[in-house]
Amino acid sequence: MSAHTQRLDALRHAMQAHRFDGWWLPSDDPHLSEYLPAHWQGRAWLSGFTGSVGLLTVTQDKAALWVDSRYWVQAEQQLAGSGIALEKWSPRDAEAPMQWFVTHLPKNSRVGADGAVLSLKEARTLNDVLQPASLKLDTTTDLLDHIWSERPALPNAPIYCHDSQWVGESTKEKLSSLRSAMTDQGADAHLLSALDDIAWLTNLRGSDVEYNPIFLAHMLITQDQATLFVEGDRLEREARSALEQAGIEVAPYENAARQVAELSPSSHVLIDPSKLTLLLADAVPESADLIEASQPTTLAKSRKGEMELAHVRDAMEDDGVALCEFFAWLDEALAQGEAVSELTIDERLREERQKRPNFVGESFPTIAGFNQNGALPHYRATEEAFSHITGKDGLLLIDSGGQYLGGTTDITRMVPVGHLNSSQRDGVTRVLKGLIALSSAHFPEDIPAPQLDAIARNPLWQAGLDYGHGTGHGVGYFLNVHEGPQVISWQAGAAPRTAMKAGMITSIEPGLYREGQWGVRIENLVVNRTTTHNEFGRFLEFETLTLCPIDTRTLNLLLLNEEERAWLNHYHSVVHERLSARRMTTRALEWLQRRTLPV
Repeated sequence: MSAHTQRLDALRHAMQAHRFDGWWLPSDDPHLSEYLPAHWQGRAWLSGFTGSVGLLTVTQDKAALWVDSRYWVQAEQQLAGSGIALEKWSPRDAEAPMQWFVTHLPKNSRVGADGAVLSLKEARTLNDVLQPASLKLDTTTDLLDHIWSERPALPNAPIYCHDSQWVGESTKEKLSSLRSAMTDQGADAHLLSALDDIAWLTNLRGSDVEYNPIFLAHMLITQDQATLFVEGDRLEREARSALEQAGIEVAPYENAARQVAELSPSSHVLIDPSKLTLLLADAVPESADLIEASQPTTLAKSRKGEMELAHVRDAMEDDGVALCEFFAWLDEALAQGEAVSELTIDERLREERQKRPNFVGESFPTIAGFNQNGALPHYRATEEAFSHITGKDGLLLIDSGGQYLGGTTDITRMVPVGHLNSSQRDGVTRVLKGLIALSSAHFPEDIPAPQLDAIARNPLWQAGLDYGHGTGHGVGYFLNVHEGPQVISWQAGAAPRTAMKAGMITSIEPGLYREGQWGVRIENLVVNRTTTHNEFGRFLEFETLTLCPIDTRTLNLLLLNEEERAWLNHYHSVVHERLSARRMTTRALEWLQRRTLPV
């Protein structure tokens, strides 16, 4: 038996002991984060599937892992021999995993889930599906604690200030704006668990979650008091002092639910059901009024101020120089026949970024996928499985990013290795056409971001092509590389909370994937800027922030029209002008000059 099969058996024994007929295990923690501390990576520990998103459903005789199209190939490989079936899940069919229990369990069965890692919204939907089928949902138990004997401890890294030279607003100012928003909603208390929102609001940073400069905490904000639930000994002296000056008290992390329960029974409490767990929501006094709406901090955090954007542009130049140094080395290494692998690329990119000022770390695991590995949108090379590149022909996809004190970067570029065939060149070019189309768009302020998705997809749709992931996600300011509320994906639905506002930073990353052959993705970060304000309203356009050449050797230039060529030439002239003014090696400068020549 494999380790994962044994763990699944242990879970089933624990289910029997606690009289559960089914078990629901999402990829979540008490903060509903995308990237999790090891303590809460139970789905990966049980199943062996290491992707960042997935849901495990278990009965006594069946188990299923639910993942979207980004992970189908990876999940199929990693689940082999585990006894867990792969379920190809679409966000358009959100209730399918819940209906799975209805199909596989008899009436009066009990389905268990840990309410500490289950959002209030998901718990309600799960109950709405199970109850009509006479299935009972119980959220009072964490079975992982009963079977995971070597479960990692909670992270305990220091928490530090994001220095005022990088921050546009003080914590006092942010708290004042939040309280005004609470008043507008009729709330006298607000519960906050989203880690990036808390880091933004307090102007503090940490390292509890790999690649994300955040820390484990909850917050309770009232009109005259604010409490940060975090272990006090983790706060550096300057961080503790900053909290005191902002009027924020500190209480132990585990006290959050207890203090929430002490709110006045007549309180009006603002919560976001999609960003708060059932456990913490249930702690609110039963007679209190729940005001359910988007967290004001999520929108405020997404709208970068001019000071922050100036720092972002500077960080993009630093990142661009690091990329020039890397790509110049890569071209030379491949030309000279040096041994280059996907792992080498990961290491060398990290080395170049580490040389840049104000670099803190990577913003996500580097994706370096050659040929068929590039067809896996969230591929990551490991010591056990990676591809060598030297001496071969094909497409190399490199998706990487950095965390700088002045901003977060995320970029994808394609590199030709040896000879490319016409199908590969056409694929890269159509993806570029999609990027150019959306990058060039003007659109009304407040348009739901998902409605912009078709602009990037149209050049692919015209050729009968498409891709399974979204086209764009929000990006934080020295925070999470994925943030909301905006998301450019037609599958996300055009909700009012996804409205596009000035100052938002978003990725544009169309793609094309040929399973088992090659994959294409080209990605830049852009910021919403006001372009027109007239009787028809306020209109926005994108300013491209990312500074790195798009390798024209991968393109079929005949597929580009005059406007698209003009866009590419203008982009390359800007890249050359801004990066060549920075200090770099002669090799990197010569590479930059070659790669930005007009087409």
